[in-house]
Amino acid sequence: MKGRAVAELSVDVLVQSALWRGHEDIVSKALAAAAAAEAKSGEVSLLLGDDASVAELNRQFRGKAGPTNVLSFPPGPGQAPPGFLGDIALAAETIVDQANFQGKRFEHHAAHLAVHGFLHLIGYDHENPADAEAMEARERAILASLGIEDPYA
Repeated sequence: MKGRAVAELSVDVLVQSALWRGHEDIVSKALAAAAAAEAKSGEVSLLLGDDASVAELNRQFRGKAGPTNVLSFPPGPGQAPPGFLGDIALAAETIVDQANFQGKRFEHHAAHLAVHGFLHLIGYDHENPADAEAMEARERAILASLGIEDPYA
């Protein structure tokens, strides 16, 4: 693991896929921007994985088959050291496919999903329309601060 101190957020990054080479910094910057926008500090573990590794996590922890673009795992009460915000896993091939299908740059889509995952760690969700609207508004604002267009446009 490689530690990166970004603003008030420390991001421990594990790169498992060559598709992430050269894109680690934009994802870390996106996480730092999310932390700053939400006035959060602490530590996040980030897996820049491949579809196989994320599919295994998805199966193991959610009981779902196949990969997904992002998974977030906030720690349970008393299960982590103070300041640890949780784990985020991103699946490279899925994100590449989605970015291509949606006509987006890979690094912008990856940054969006990192922000999305971070917001889940700190309690945001999108289970109902009002919560989804609030979460998407935060994502838009954070990404705009990085010069990334509205991912929902």
